[in-house]
Amino acid sequence: MMKSVTSTPVARPDEVRRHNRTTLLRLLHVSGPSTRATLATSLGLNRSTIKTLVDGLAEAGVVEERVPRPGRGAGRPSLLVLPQPHAAVVLAVDLQVEHVAIALVGFGGQILGRNSWNLRGRMREADEVITHVIESTTVLAGDLGVQPIAVGVSVPGVVRRADGHVHEAPNLRWTDVALGERLGGVLRVPVLVGNDAELGAIAEHLRGAARGSSDAVYVSADVGVGGGIIADGSSLRGGAGYVGEIGHMAIRPGGRPCYCGSSGCWETEVGEAALCRALDLPEDTPRGAILFELRELGRDPRAAEERLSEFAEWLTLGLVNVVNLLGPQLVVLGDLLTVLPDSVVRTVAAEVRRRSLVSRAVGGTQIVSSALGADVKLLGAAEAAFEMILDTV
Repeated sequence: MMKSVTSTPVARPDEVRRHNRTTLLRLLHVSGPSTRATLATSLGLNRSTIKTLVDGLAEAGVVEERVPRPGRGAGRPSLLVLPQPHAAVVLAVDLQVEHVAIALVGFGGQILGRNSWNLRGRMREADEVITHVIESTTVLAGDLGVQPIAVGVSVPGVVRRADGHVHEAPNLRWTDVALGERLGGVLRVPVLVGNDAELGAIAEHLRGAARGSSDAVYVSADVGVGGGIIADGSSLRGGAGYVGEIGHMAIRPGGRPCYCGSSGCWETEVGEAALCRALDLPEDTPRGAILFELRELGRDPRAAEERLSEFAEWLTLGLVNVVNLLGPQLVVLGDLLTVLPDSVVRTVAAEVRRRSLVSRAVGGTQIVSSALGADVKLLGAAEAAFEMILDTV
């Protein structure tokens, strides 16, 4: 009886070339200008393969090779391979509770142009937001002389990643909004809609404080609280994209009612309203006044720790749960948490390391503030768009 023989599929040469080309594009997009020799080492390819790839990309106008500025080293300098921003442009949209920001972002991560506006009253309704995003994009693209080939959108809510359907964005009062379908139908390009904290985590992982960290959690505290998770170097999204709603961990039995229908959620203790209470400010205090108060408080570490002691305790409790559950090497604090006085953040970090079993096991989880500031979710939305199209550039 003859034994059956199973063969291992062999990738065709064109598939290998396409894979190598896309990998090189991703490296240039995230890491920036690089020499051919560095590209060969980073990608594990021989120099002749890199030459063929770079020559092809240069001919297509996707990259440019340029002599670097004169340095101190002797000999002929190696040419730098630079991504060309206008070779591929995406639209990034950061939809927040109080305002919307849009940007056209070029290959390599350069923001070519931007616009933003506040949301009040009817302007917060889904139809109004979608119309204004489309109109503003048309004007901005016309002014810059470019056209986006993909769209990434950051939304503070529960989003079905497959089609960009916003199941619920409670702080916006949105329910069942076909955002991805509606934007794609008008702009006629691929659209990816993601939860804002998830996209914030991606941005920090690729370009910010979590760069080089394979396991990290981004904790975003604004009006609401959310989390984005990087696990083993990739974004953790769950089966349908519904993951990271850490703001709705129930941590305080008998606590304040939450808009989600539960009570005692972490969000009710460390969100914007809770921070206002801790600062003895009205809960509807404008964002600028909150930031001013926090910065002033940071001038006096002892007063900061005293006034924010209860807030810091709830922040610590939630972070201990997050670290014990997910075991990250790094926690990145975003949005309003980036303005907390340094002394408070240091105290919280020390307490998390002391009280978390997992933190002690991994050698002490680091807790740091976002390195990308207000643009973190805008950049995350741009990266979500580039993820869809880099292999077609």
